[in-house]
Amino acid sequence: MSNYKRVFEPNRSIFITVVTHKRKPLLINNIDLLRESFSNSKRFYNYEITAIVVLPDHFHMLIKPHNIEEYPKIISRIKHHFSRNLEYKDKNLSQSKIHKREKGVWQRRYWEHTIRNEKDLYKHIDYIHYNPIKHKLVNSVKDWKYSTFKKFVDNGLYELNWCNFEDTNQIVDLNLE
Repeated sequence: MSNYKRVFEPNRSIFITVVTHKRKPLLINNIDLLRESFSNSKRFYNYEITAIVVLPDHFHMLIKPHNIEEYPKIISRIKHHFSRNLEYKDKNLSQSKIHKREKGVWQRRYWEHTIRNEKDLYKHIDYIHYNPIKHKLVNSVKDWKYSTFKKFVDNGLYELNWCNFEDTNQIVDLNLE
């Protein structure tokens, strides 16, 4: 048993990362089911998705739950609905996973971080939208269609060509030592 304790600070946003089991690329190929899983969770829990990106094997999102103590239930509901409706079963599951009626779709745990202030908020929104470049899925953030980036552009919060691959490569290649 873990000594891990979740933080529940009212009126805060939560950055969450959820990863598939053994990083299997199940999400983009089943994006409609994932969207349905989010819609299903919203029928049970009141929360806003501020920003999100879905990659083949994980997603990052920033949410603001009406009731902060419900965010673990939100994640559980999304994962459960997706797993229950996905036509997939890992043939190499451990007895422990079989006993717990798992299909081998998700890692059991997820990463969460309570947003502390406005700077922290924007840092995590940038990280969410930069993620497809980080994983070398696209050369420009605007080319990844499974994120809220274009919504942020439409609302004037980003320029359309924000953080393209060439820009980040120039920054990474700088030798400042």
